[in-house]
Amino acid sequence: MAILTEEVGEVARLMARIYGEQSFRDQISIDEQKNKLADELADVIWVVTCLANQTGIDLEDSLKKNFAKKNTRDSERHKENDKLK
Repeated sequence: MAILTEEVGEVARLMARIYGEQSFRDQISIDEQKNKLADELADVIWVVTCLANQTGIDLEDSLKKNFAKKNTRDSERHKENDKLK
């Protein structure tokens, strides 16, 4: 869990700098910023996959069930949200 927390923290730090109020110390390109974010998001997925494997959870099945639940429950929820258009 500590590793997952660390990786999520790295994602949060990048999100705050790319999309929020904070800025990077060094000037780095948008492409480099997004590449760093993509790498950190992949790290989060890797750690979650390892946790699922260690605990005997079928992550693929769990994701399918979760997507079905959200598609049913939230099918109309965000259609009128101007921030998402």
